[in-house]
Amino acid sequence: MRILFSMRHLGSLRIYESVLLRLAAAGHDIQILSSRRDSTTLLSDVPEIRWSWEDVRPSAWSELAAAVRIWLDYLRFFEPTYGDAPRLRMRVGERVPPMLRRVTDWPILRTNRWRRALVAVLRSVERALPWSPEIDAVMRDYQPDLVVVTPMLDLGSRQIDVLRSARAFGARTLLSIGSWDHLSSKGRISALPDRVLVWNETQVDEAVELHGVPRDRVVVVGAQCYDQWFNRVPVRSREQFCGMLKLPPDRPFLLYACSALYPQTPTEARFVRRWIEEVRASEDPVLRSAAVLVRPHPTRLEEWNDVDLSDLQDVTLYGSLPVDERSKEDYFESLYYSAAMVGLNTSAFIEAAIVGRPVHTIAVPEFTERQEGTIHFHYLTRVGGGVLRLARSFVEHRTQLSASLHEPVAADVHTPFVAAFVRPLGLHLAATDAFVASVEDLGRAAAPDPLREPLWAPALRLVLRPAAVAMRSMVARVERPADKTLLELQRARRRDSYRREREAERQQRQAEREAARADKARLAVETREEAQRVRDARIEASEREKLAGKAARERRNLQHRRAKRRAAVMGQIRRRLGLGRS
Repeated sequence: MRILFSMRHLGSLRIYESVLLRLAAAGHDIQILSSRRDSTTLLSDVPEIRWSWEDVRPSAWSELAAAVRIWLDYLRFFEPTYGDAPRLRMRVGERVPPMLRRVTDWPILRTNRWRRALVAVLRSVERALPWSPEIDAVMRDYQPDLVVVTPMLDLGSRQIDVLRSARAFGARTLLSIGSWDHLSSKGRISALPDRVLVWNETQVDEAVELHGVPRDRVVVVGAQCYDQWFNRVPVRSREQFCGMLKLPPDRPFLLYACSALYPQTPTEARFVRRWIEEVRASEDPVLRSAAVLVRPHPTRLEEWNDVDLSDLQDVTLYGSLPVDERSKEDYFESLYYSAAMVGLNTSAFIEAAIVGRPVHTIAVPEFTERQEGTIHFHYLTRVGGGVLRLARSFVEHRTQLSASLHEPVAADVHTPFVAAFVRPLGLHLAATDAFVASVEDLGRAAAPDPLREPLWAPALRLVLRPAAVAMRSMVARVERPADKTLLELQRARRRDSYRREREAERQQRQAEREAARADKARLAVETREEAQRVRDARIEASEREKLAGKAARERRNLQHRRAKRRAAVMGQIRRRLGLGRS
């Protein structure tokens, strides 16, 4: 089976590594299409897996599509479901052009009825937008049997173009939900694939209720990205691990895992220092003397430039993204040997639950919108009885941490949560197996009829063309965009302009090289021809010399024969006249 795997960037390989390896081992041909040009060594040694880059050139239509899609994503967060999550709406609003935000604030659009009417109009506009010729070319060249798209839920995502093109070419389509927060805190499922693969029943409800996906298209497979932490054992002893990180081996250590959070979030690095100081203020000597291992989040490393932990005893800042075997061992042993794990709002909570460690967090005012102000955070407190020990003050937090250090944790303490959220098909059934089985099952299904655009779409495009031209003009005109969408569109233009310039330079260099090769070839031909002419002239001169020599010899011979004949005649005459010698 030919599988096209569309992802925003190659960082998603980490999430789907086990799935891709299993599909490749089964003999499937896999082409990864990345929206962003990245470099990676992950899976680079698997011949069945290749990747290429989207080469979508900015145009009036693509820029209008970006504005329409981010506006639709923004309007989604005005639904009653997000009434208690204003920060999510604000975060999306940062990406919406100011003019569209002002329209959204019109009094008439503050009512659900008129706002939903606007959404219906914008969805019709989105359906009428022309398909991407570059993505269509990918489909023609690769001819996939099945197209997997992930995450497609990024705000204003253009991966919808991949799904539309795949459906237009009659390929089977599958959307894979990549993380626990994608359905609740990201963009829309703006076009229906044949199947949507989710982790658990919680995400089934999200897909159906928040995105309008028919329940019969949603398939629960579990969270394949966490399979690697089940049944794993440490490579090093606790003493070796602590020695490597300069942590005291005779005392417990707390693991603090930093979060990705959102842009414009207060600096978590500063909070971590405050948290350590609060822990060290505990009346419990065991908690007060516990060591601390802090794992910074790889996307927020710069915030540690202004925060120094070196004056704090038995505190180590260490860790990187677990992408290779060494970094995975480091991460797993950080969890395995820790006495408890602490964070704000991170997927490391789930990994700590799999390993069986106590999971703690504290709700503080500066981060509460990034915690309880999100929908997915509450799953950690409700699903399967919950996994988080949530404190609302440092006093309560210290009490909970102290209890975790003194009370042994049952091996199955988080089993209900893990069984419900991570492996709902059974704790002993790897989610990778279920994912691959679902992909292969869809691959065996009858191919769908190619999608055709609505009959009214060309007429609506004629009406929309001035809006597309105006959008293109606005992108060029705004000097300091206040929204991230225009900023990204301008960056895309600059990247495209840069690529065009580089391509023009490459073509010029190629033309110069070809001209130089042509000149060299012409000079070589001329040199060969001149050498041939010289050789021909030399041969011709030699032949002339030979002919002249031969003619001279023949003349001499003729003269010699004539002289002999004359001498003979004269001799006869003399003899007849008696003039011979006496």
